Amino acid sequence: MLNKVILMGRLTRDPELKYTASNVPVCSFSIAVDRRFAKQGEQSQADFINIVTWRQSAEFVSKYFTKGRLINVVGSLQTRNWDDANGVRHYATEVVADEVNFCGDKPANPQQGGNAPSHFGNSEPQFQNNGFEVVDTDDDLPF
Repeated sequence: MLNKVILMGRLTRDPELKYTASNVPVCSFSIAVDRRFAKQGEQSQADFINIVTWRQSAEFVSKYFTKGRLINVVGSLQTRNWDDANGVRHYATEVVADEVNFCGDKPANPQQGGNAPSHFGNSEPQFQNNGFEVVDTDDDLPF
């Protein structure tokens, strides 16, 4: 059996970091994921998906992501239910994220998105003088 979810979307709100009774970090947030197709003349639709991540990933998301940032999530789909104080049964479906990654450009405002690593968002690799040299790729290759 297989239960794997891969999503890319924008955070709909700032992530919420909490700790369990045993001091394990857990972060919840939701993302808006555009649907692939829109009817002609209509605005594209989006699905709003709840995400939960644990431990180091939870701390990573709460530190580096804010509302509106693009994020890539890899995890599994889980459902759960509970009864509230009035005896009403509630159901939740959410993605439990195993991996979270940056997507898109680095925000122009350093306050947005926390203290993201300075190398994030470079469109071209930056090589320092560490023994590499630029190779002209216009030559015909023999294979």
